[in-house]
Amino acid sequence: MTKISQSDTAAPLPEDDAVAAFAALANKDRLAAFRLILTAMPEGLPSGQIASELSIAPTRMSFHLATLERAHLLTAQREGRVVRYAIAPQTMRGLLRFLTEDCCSGDPTLCQGLNPFSSC
Repeated sequence: MTKISQSDTAAPLPEDDAVAAFAALANKDRLAAFRLILTAMPEGLPSGQIASELSIAPTRMSFHLATLERAHLLTAQREGRVVRYAIAPQTMRGLLRFLTEDCCSGDPTLCQGLNPFSSC
């Protein structure tokens, strides 16, 4: 999968990267963790807090967070013995752009407001 740098604009993810991101999110616990971490942007949350708030065993949560990190949806930063996970905003924007780049078929009245990255 292509690693997306922080300096990249919100270009659509390549299809293979989008599929990998969707596969990583296609699990109830991973999706819940991703949504929880979204609430703490941009700082993110420690893995133990994520596990505690979602009532998921820490070892199982670590597996899920690592899956999201491998899909470049999250970043991980070690702070002593704690690992803090945060949303990778460029990947998230690229995934949203991937979903909405063909929105409206040229007619912005069809999906007004759905695409946050264009005039649609």
